[in-house]
Amino acid sequence: MDTIKIWNSTPSRQQAEEIADALRRGEIVILPTDSVYAITCDALNPKAIAALCRIKGINPEKNNLSIICSNISMAAEYAHIDDRAYRIIRECTPGPFTFLLRAGRNLPKAFKGRKTVGIRIPDELTPVMTAQALGNPLLATSIQFDDADEAREPQLMAERYDNHGVTLIAEAEPGGEDYSTIIDLTDSAAPEIVRQGKGDFYLAD
Repeated sequence: MDTIKIWNSTPSRQQAEEIADALRRGEIVILPTDSVYAITCDALNPKAIAALCRIKGINPEKNNLSIICSNISMAAEYAHIDDRAYRIIRECTPGPFTFLLRAGRNLPKAFKGRKTVGIRIPDELTPVMTAQALGNPLLATSIQFDDADEAREPQLMAERYDNHGVTLIAEAEPGGEDYSTIIDLTDSAAPEIVRQGKGDFYLAD
């Protein structure tokens, strides 16, 4: 497995382009986020999505899928964001939150028939700059880990997923064990916390 070392959690533009090029080729890449490291692929590449789901052992028709976007404008291309949702996302991002929104028409085939999509804009430059360089979102799912060391140490992640279809890891700061907080914004009444994870969700007055 190839490794790109990210210093101070800030990739160079060249590194972001290198990761994006790997994703364009359909490769599966492990990237840091502001919560748990994530297994990612090009969200618009059906073959790559199928490969990622095989690696993670999930059924894309049954399991929730999330995409990492570079900003709200990119997210709005793939999800319906009304004024209230826009205000909430603007206040809470970048940050360790996954927002459930009504799916838009531009989502890839892996989301066919789904009414919702998870949107992430993490407070971690590597995936954000990669999505920007790629020009579209990354499909992302958290790595699996058995203990704190495996969640924190990129080298142990690489050992776990080597020879299992992951070709590249961006090694940055140690990872975390807390998943993102999931917030459902599909109900017009009020936001609902579906899973409490990293980050405190509140709205400014």
